Amino acid sequence: MAGGRTETINAMYCINDNRDRSKTVTLTFLREELLYDISNIAFVTGDVMKKESEHESHQVQDIAEDGNVDRVTRILDLGVAHCREALFPYSKVPVCPHTYKDDTLREPDSYVIDLRVPSDFSKTTAEYLEKLIHELLVAWVLADWFGITYPEKAEWWGAKASALEDKIKGALARSCGYVYRRRSPFDSGSVR
Repeated sequence: MAGGRTETINAMYCINDNRDRSKTVTLTFLREELLYDISNIAFVTGDVMKKESEHESHQVQDIAEDGNVDRVTRILDLGVAHCREALFPYSKVPVCPHTYKDDTLREPDSYVIDLRVPSDFSKTTAEYLEKLIHELLVAWVLADWFGITYPEKAEWWGAKASALEDKIKGALARSCGYVYRRRSPFDSGSVR
């Protein structure tokens, strides 16, 4: 991808809340940074693919062009919503008495995930989550786009996305400890 990339930093803020001994971690994913990575990978993939015509590679490479970027936006929106849900209960937000949502296409400058984490949550884990989620969003978009334009690569990117999700779950398990379920009073304790 040609052009001048502006340097921006993914912001991450930690705020102590002494009332309940928890912290808020805000992970911000800049749309420009996500599109830059997505476009670069799609460009290189289209450039090195075995093709019967130039038209085939353009379909792969033009991921961020007018019209096509709308699909990318929808998948980024879905990916961020998926990540928020996967990070439950750290990311849950109470719903208002009357919540209205519609499917109007919006192109935000950034995507934000707020996490309410225990007070001993590690800064290194927050940084690791930010990097994993960025890569997961890129992988989700590429898996979807290549499913349309280059099916041979779609499966690879889907597998990469699954591996990244596993790493996110592993990071949370290590950082926040294991989650134990109480035994049911109906459980006899024996395995059948």
